[in-house]
Amino acid sequence: MLLSDHRAYSTIPASNLARAKAWYRDKLGLEPAEELPIGIVYRLADGTGFQLYETQFAGTAQNTAMAFSSKDVAADMQMLRARGVKFEEYDFPGLKTENGMAKMGPYHGAWFKDSEGNILAIGDEPN
Repeated sequence: MLLSDHRAYSTIPASNLARAKAWYRDKLGLEPAEELPIGIVYRLADGTGFQLYETQFAGTAQNTAMAFSSKDVAADMQMLRARGVKFEEYDFPGLKTENGMAKMGPYHGAWFKDSEGNILAIGDEPN
């Protein structure tokens, strides 16, 4: 209620904004909507988006920083691999990837790192 009617967006750290901007363009095909003193803003489907901002702490989190929803994870992975994205392999209790993809009940997910070492994901969006 307090924040339930507010939109939300991710803020992704970058130790080098120029390098990160080039990576998001070249690997993910994303172009900035705005470049502001506080960072680079990207606008995506259905009013979603994220911001890249410069900080020395980029790539230090060991968790997923942002996930992209997909209607066909395998096809999206193939397209991203063709652009040079490398998918992570994990083998944790309750999560094991095979060829970069994990099956979690009816859902599929895959993780990769951006140029700054941040962990990003692509997967089926839970309903």
